[in-house]
Amino acid sequence: MFVLEYKVKPKTHQVEAINEAIRTTQFVRNKVLRYWMDNRGVGKTELFRYNTRLRKEFKFVNDLNSHACQTAVERTLRAITRFYDNCKNNVKGKKGYPKFKKHSRSVEYKVSGWKLSENKRHITFTDKKGIGGLKLIGSRDINYYQSEEIKRVRILKRADGYYVQFCIKLDPRNTVQPLSPSQQTTGIDVGLKFFLVDSQGNKTDCPQYYRKSEKQLNRLNRKKSKKYRKGVKKSRNYHKARQRYARKHLRVSRQRTEFVKRVALRLIKSNDLVAYEDLNVKGMVKNRRLAKSITDAGWTTFRQWLEYFGDKYGKITVAVSPHNTSQNCSNCGKKVQKSLSTRTHVCSHCGYTDCRDRNAALNILQKGLSMVGRTKSQALGEIPSWLVGEILLANGNSLNEESPSL
Repeated sequence: MFVLEYKVKPKTHQVEAINEAIRTTQFVRNKVLRYWMDNRGVGKTELFRYNTRLRKEFKFVNDLNSHACQTAVERTLRAITRFYDNCKNNVKGKKGYPKFKKHSRSVEYKVSGWKLSENKRHITFTDKKGIGGLKLIGSRDINYYQSEEIKRVRILKRADGYYVQFCIKLDPRNTVQPLSPSQQTTGIDVGLKFFLVDSQGNKTDCPQYYRKSEKQLNRLNRKKSKKYRKGVKKSRNYHKARQRYARKHLRVSRQRTEFVKRVALRLIKSNDLVAYEDLNVKGMVKNRRLAKSITDAGWTTFRQWLEYFGDKYGKITVAVSPHNTSQNCSNCGKKVQKSLSTRTHVCSHCGYTDCRDRNAALNILQKGLSMVGRTKSQALGEIPSWLVGEILLANGNSLNEESPSL
């Protein structure tokens, strides 16, 4: 699936209509989830039938497009299926029992309920919520794609306004010309001092966008807190301060995403094979001393974009086990115990000396080369992390080709 995103600037009455559609989607999802909780064992068919009953019972639900209501049921089904899969696979910790939504931010349509203009620069939503026509603001041209290829349309609310996303059924590998082989391979070791160090010794500094903006974020948060009074209705000044705080967080998130996209694309275009560590980031952030720095680095987002660009341009990306990649000597293979504060690798067996991170990158490259041809490839059915599911992500963090910085 291929996602295009456009900014829209709705009028006041359109904003109210969009918010009402989002609240209706949340209502349907929560009612269907409650029905599942009260009637254990009901399946997909029963949940969709209950959605039909809701449309007959509540007029504001019937005003929303039927496909948008079905999408809300599908989101509930995804949460239920994920919970059962976690229980079946004995996932450690919490199994992700489905929860009620309090603050939904999107409404999603399928192939009906919307219509593009002839020049495809405007979209009109045709259900009874009264959203009407919206102008699409963005640099990507949707005229390259047929209307039949658009499988989902989504209105998304963010801190800086509203966006419309188009989910297009298209293989990204068919949208670009294949790159000529660079005859280069590399292994990369991600870290906190440097964002990454490759096996050639090239270093990329960690930008630390959150750390650099932390003072401003704390100041905005204090201003927001001063406007809050417990037990009193939140004032307009409070909501303005909250929006300023949220916009700053959104800016930091976009800066981080654009950075990892540039680094991932550069690695893919300059190498035929990229090996990296299969890190358990979810477990690593449990370390309270390093959690903020690890989250600020954006390793998971970087890996998703690396795999996406690798699949798009026909390059090989290999995730290897991180076990002892920093401790083993890349020259002789012997284990050399060292702490995190030791930044230089000095082998007591063969005398090899190198930067700790470059030594780890060489070990990662060796592991990656040994795994090529012996692991399941994506062509054999393994789905890359960026391609899981055809429905757009509920939190809006999809892999957008349109830059979110518009």
